[in-house]
Amino acid sequence: MIYLDYNATTPIEPRVKEEMIRILDEFGNPSSAHKFGRKARQLVEESRYKVAKLLGAQPQEIVFTSGGTESNNLAIFGRALCFERGHIITSCIEHPATLNPCRQLQRMGYDVTYLPVNSQGVLDPDDLRRAIRKDTILVSIMHSNNETGVLQPIKEIGEILREREIPFHTDCAQSIGKIPVSVSELNVTMVSLAGHKFYAPKGIGALYVKEGFIIKPIMFGGGHERGFRPGTENVPYIAAFAKACEIINCEFDEIEKHLRAITDIIWERLSRIERVKLNGQGTPRLPNTLNISISDIKAEQFVKRLDGRIAISAGSACHSGVEKPSHVLVAMGLTEKEALSSIRISTGKFNTVEEIKEASEIIEEEIKNSF
Repeated sequence: MIYLDYNATTPIEPRVKEEMIRILDEFGNPSSAHKFGRKARQLVEESRYKVAKLLGAQPQEIVFTSGGTESNNLAIFGRALCFERGHIITSCIEHPATLNPCRQLQRMGYDVTYLPVNSQGVLDPDDLRRAIRKDTILVSIMHSNNETGVLQPIKEIGEILREREIPFHTDCAQSIGKIPVSVSELNVTMVSLAGHKFYAPKGIGALYVKEGFIIKPIMFGGGHERGFRPGTENVPYIAAFAKACEIINCEFDEIEKHLRAITDIIWERLSRIERVKLNGQGTPRLPNTLNISISDIKAEQFVKRLDGRIAISAGSACHSGVEKPSHVLVAMGLTEKEALSSIRISTGKFNTVEEIKEASEIIEEEIKNSF
């Protein structure tokens, strides 16, 4: 079976798995003062350095979390809870890990503006400028969309917000390992990462918090992670996460080139089919992601017909199995029927050219057999 659902999750890189297994024997609590604890603490801090290096950040700016959802919640609630009330800006195409915290804050009395996007899935920085208020306390815009792969103008947004001294959070869960992410170039205050999106285990992530920026914890316990995130650190997973970051740092150009090449092979074949339309075409996208609408098919049924041969998804994996149109595609102007006929193909570094060619042929044949 050919796996083409890397945006949902990635297999663990063998070198990452080896590192995780090796560290399992280092059972000490990083908060303990004895030799076992000191060794565990050393591993955590070495890992923090590796993650920071990938982002162009400082080690002390990295907070380890359980994954992207917790990182987003910590960034959004952590900032909002510094104020009794306030105004937050986000976009209508965010991941539920951003949208639902914002909706909860609305129920708590905060104001939230959800910016629209154009037919390509890109928001207009001028819309952001017009949405800013005197009481705007945070802007949270994803770097790349998990469903379409479309990139947002994060650098330009960051420049706008830096001039107005408004904190800026971006969810980079899908971007890491596929495109460069530099916190200084993007002009961001906080960045969310999720390990299982770039060949590390599930259950580990990080939040970059710019030095000097204050957020409140959303969980309470000991003073771990500079007081931002209590709980004894998961040393083996942190080491595995850092190893995945280290591999990306060393092999990024090769990985990006491979992703772009194999994804182009798929699109070159599918683009010949009249009923196929690429969502987000003509704008910068992740090199591994294709979101296509196939007229007059039902995506869920199409995915099931391929199961056993190829693994792809209908819309976002977070909504898989739910018969309602993707909020991202609807925001881009697709009809409900078009959105429900859309599939996502996302490649990864372990895909070979041979299996990509085979998968392209199978998908093309299945599309033609659907009519």
